[in-house]
Amino acid sequence: MSEKKKLKIKIFDKEYSLLVDDEEVAKELATYVNNVMEETKQDLPDQPAQTIAIIAGLNIAYDLFMEKNKNREFLIQANDKAKKIKLLINNITMPSPS
Repeated sequence: MSEKKKLKIKIFDKEYSLLVDDEEVAKELATYVNNVMEETKQDLPDQPAQTIAIIAGLNIAYDLFMEKNKNREFLIQANDKAKKIKLLINNITMPSPS
């Protein structure tokens, strides 16, 4: 098991200390969350930070939900194609009755 590393990140002008397995991934995630928060603040400039955080969290959850659905659809299509390929291979390799 890898040892966790201490990392300080800044999101929405506030610093947080984290224990992480992968610093690069954690930095990328922090940047992503901060960007969504900043975009939300631009769209809702008069809202308090807590409202911006909730709306940003919902936006991130929506993106995740949509990606999961795309992945699920892709897996279904890939599975269907694999079944068709197996049927074709079976039809080619099985001798026809004479």
